[in-house]
Amino acid sequence: MVSVRCRECGKELEGTSSRAKSCGCPNMTTVTKDNITARDMSKVVMLNTSKRFKEDSLTSQDLQWQEERRKRKVKKLNFEVR
Repeated sequence: MVSVRCRECGKELEGTSSRAKSCGCPNMTTVTKDNITARDMSKVVMLNTSKRFKEDSLTSQDLQWQEERRKRKVKKLNFEVR
């Protein structure tokens, strides 16, 4: 559930269902479940969100592979131009 407030008109919107809710002012702040859209996002204030994000998305094996990949040398190929 996401709650936002439009600074232009002051209306608070909650995204609880799949149906889109809009404030109706010229900024057109719209909330649909977890999606927030507006013409000017600087005029939108996030009030509440229940969405949780993973802090570490890569496993230790993925990080090790990335480190090994970073240490690889670049091979330069020379082509003969005719």
